[in-house]
This record gives sequence, C-alpha cells and structure tokens, in this order.
Amino acid sequence: MSLRVAAVDLGASSGRVMVGRVGPDVLDLTEVHRFANEPVWLAGTLHWDILALARGVLDGLRAAGPVTSVGVDSWAVDYGLLDASGALLGNPVHYRDARTDGVAERLATRLGRERLYATTGLQQLPFNTIYQLAAARGTPQLDVARWLLLIPDLVAYWLTGEVGAEVTNASTTQLYDVRRRAWATDLMVDAGIRPELFPPLREAGSRIAPVLPALGLPGEPEVVAVGSHDTASAVVGVPASGENFAYISCGTWSLVGVELDAPVLTEASRRANFTNESGVDGSIRYLRNVMGLWLLQESMRAWGTADLPELLRRAADEPAFRSVVDPDDPAFLPPGDMPARLAQACRRAGEPVPTTPAGTVRCILDSLALAHRRAVRQAQQLSGRQVETVHVVGGGARNALLCQLTADACGLPVLAGPVEATAFGNVLVQARTAGAVEGDLAALRALLRETQPVVRYEPRGAQAAWRAAEARLGV
Repeated sequence: MSLRVAAVDLGASSGRVMVGRVGPDVLDLTEVHRFANEPVWLAGTLHWDILALARGVLDGLRAAGPVTSVGVDSWAVDYGLLDASGALLGNPVHYRDARTDGVAERLATRLGRERLYATTGLQQLPFNTIYQLAAARGTPQLDVARWLLLIPDLVAYWLTGEVGAEVTNASTTQLYDVRRRAWATDLMVDAGIRPELFPPLREAGSRIAPVLPALGLPGEPEVVAVGSHDTASAVVGVPASGENFAYISCGTWSLVGVELDAPVLTEASRRANFTNESGVDGSIRYLRNVMGLWLLQESMRAWGTADLPELLRRAADEPAFRSVVDPDDPAFLPPGDMPARLAQACRRAGEPVPTTPAGTVRCILDSLALAHRRAVRQAQQLSGRQVETVHVVGGGARNALLCQLTADACGLPVLAGPVEATAFGNVLVQARTAGAVEGDLAALRALLRETQPVVRYEPRGAQAAWRAAEARLGV
C-alpha cells in the first residue's frame, strides 16, 4: 500500500499542487493543478497577489482528491502581516520591490556586519526580511500587526488557523540565531523590530493541525510542516550518496552549496558572502545565492519568445566566452529589459556586446557556469568539505547546455535531476511523518536514487580557458 500526500509548491512565477505517492520502492509525483503567480504593480509598489495564490492552492487541493496530509513550501524572506483578529493587512510586498534600496547598507552599518553574521550566519542580500521590516518601519500596517507570517506559514495558517514559523524559512530572515536555533530577539530589538511579531518556531516534519472543515477539502487532511523554504525541500530531494557532494538548486535563482552539520561563521565566510541556512533534520545549507536563470527568463520576456529549445540550440553554436558578466550585478535584480542591461554590463566591463539573442543566451549561460564554478570552489575552501560530484536539481536540470557548461567549469561530474526535487523533498518529509518511510536524509535520498532518473555530464576540456574567463570578471 502507498501513501498519497499533497505538496503545495509556490514559485516566483507559478504555483502548483502535486500529489505524491510513497511506499516501499515507490515514489512518484503527479501534477494536479498549476496556476500563475503574477506580481502586481500598484501605487508604486510591487506586490504578490497572495489571494490569487490562495485560490490556486485550494483549487489544487480539491483537484488532488483525498490525501493523508498537505505540505507547503515557497520562496523565502517575504511575509504577510495579520492583525489581532487574524485578518491579513494588505498584500505582501515582493522582495524585488525598490523599498529596500539603500536600507541594507545603513542598517548593516549601524548593527555591525560582523555581529549580523556571527548571529545569523546569513548572506548579505538587500531584500532579507530584516531590511524589508526596516523599510516598513512606521507604516500603519506594521504598527498594528500582531503576527508576521512568512509565505508558506501564511498559507498553512489559512488552511489550519494555527500560527507558527517553520525553521528552514525562518533562518532566511536574518532575524534567526543559527547557533541557538531560536529567534534573535536582541537583534530584533536593536533593529527596531518588535519580537512579539514572530510566532513560535516549528521543525520540518512536525504536525501542524487538520485542515479546517469549513474549507471542504476531500478527507480533511492534516497539514505537516515540511522544509517550507523551497530550497530546503529541494536539498532533501537531491539524490546524493554520501556527503562529498555539492548541489545547485537551479531555477530563478541558483543556490549553490554543500550540506553541513554546523554553520561556518568565519570572517572569510562572511567576506565571501556565504549563507548558513537551516535545513531539514538540523542540517546546515551552506550556500551562496547566484542570480540564476532569472537573467534568461527576463530576456525571453523582453524578446517575446517562448522557444527556449531553439535559443539553446543556437547558443550552443556560439563561441565560448565571447562575453561574460557577473550575474550577481545588482543591476540585474529588478524586472525589466534584461538584454539591454546585459549589454550595458558588457560595455562597462569592456566585453564584446552580444548582437543576437543566441549571443546573449550564451553570455548568460557561460556567466552562470562561471558563477557556479566559483561558488563550488569557495564552498569547499571555506567549509573543508571535499566535493566529488555536483548535483543540479530544479528547472535548470532540463537545460543540457547549462549542465554541461557547469561540469566543464567545475571540472567535476554533474548529475542532473530530478527537476521536481522541491516537490519530492516536500513529499518525503510528509511521508516520513506519516510512517510510510523511515530513516534519516540518507535513507530518503536512497529512495530517490532507486526511483528517479538522472543525467550524467562528464567534464570536458582544460580548466585554463575557464580560469582565463574568470580572470576577466575580476571577482
């Protein structure tokens, strides 16, 4: 007999509900509902349309039919505010909104960058929750708010009526003490943020509550806390054997790192801008955020084309390393005309400007492979963890050209897949809570290896060309 559970996975451009079937030697997924996630510009602010997402979640759970449990994961750092009655105080603001411009620099200087890192272990990113809250200070919504709920915790609240904060996502706020595994209340106070906004923490795998009967969902399943940061679930879904592996959870962002037992809080780690985020079972996701396929997605939107296979075929024929840029250039963060921004970045760096879409795509992919190379190398140096294999999971696992370039750049084999690593990780944690599977992360990954195909890419060519391209960037 196999268990049926529902994974709600909310991404930056779409959400979906997947039904997972888990049992002895059985692990599969079926997508039952997909819906758009379309941010809304209104009165100068970029918002998430959270009510449309909630409708999509409910429609998907009804389409799923009877399931034992539901788990919710999403992107990190963004939040909704509830008043004392539990009502939502406005649509959550998008992390790409400009309200945090300049805020991180001012607040980090005041609090001390060394203190921030020693407490939270978090990569310095301008949209971290601490800076969003600093930007919102003094607004009526924040002044009257009773609870702050990160996006997956907000959805879980609407499903169950229970407030809480799952640890893997809480650790992305820069308001969480990574060593104590507790809210960093002293840091909150010094940043001018009310600690009472933050609900009790809960671990991935804990039972939250049954779904509210009034929602009328089939079978009234319980909601289980999973690795609610989608990268935490994706890392569970890496089909690795042993510990000597790096992972790249590749989609809108590339999250590049290794899995550790304890955080790395050295000054060298802080200067390299590596992050220590909590993972499932007390693990540490030691990684670096790289801008990722956002550059390609926004370029395709600007060109008005959806023919990615043809673009990749033509990009493969373009000369390697003709133009390279630093994908983490802050100019690439907001939505907009990405090809024009890439051209400007090339001009500033003295690089040839791509003149065709294929040339631009090759610039993006060469640049991402270089960023992957740099992050994998630094993760090893800073953590002391030796890497023998790189696992690429998520949507980027479909991109054969990027996977091959990453293998070439890192000089290591790349194992690509599963594409649905996040949903698999979500499902596996639920299944373990229900008793359908047993064991630690290694046991969960063994079931993945037994049931899910991967594609292997062997490194080609010499490293000298990659070193020379990397030297041009000066990063």
